[in-house]
Amino acid sequence: MRETGKLDYLEMPAGGGRIDGVKAFYARAFSWSFTDYGPSYAAFSEGLDGGFDGNPAEAVQKPLPVLYSSELEATAKAVEEAGGTIVKPIFSFPGGRRFHFTDPAGNELAVWSDT
Repeated sequence: MRETGKLDYLEMPAGGGRIDGVKAFYARAFSWSFTDYGPSYAAFSEGLDGGFDGNPAEAVQKPLPVLYSSELEATAKAVEEAGGTIVKPIFSFPGGRRFHFTDPAGNELAVWSDT
């Protein structure tokens, strides 16, 4: 069951668009399997769900922890009130909506909702 504020998804860069190479590595090293969402995104479900983004224009440059919220706007407000900085306001994507923020240490995270 998804819970607000719990780590829910992890996105990692695929290394300059080399999605096939990173998939091959994890499949070979750890027997991971993938679900492809177009030519530049492959999702995995290996304990913690996550995915690799091979689109250099869209991919994060370092791992991106993604939290879940059942009330996205309220969570965005809480992030700001706690001292976080919204760096990508709420936007839609296939599967839901999300926003990105940085914490006071400069770490970037995202929060998503399926509603």
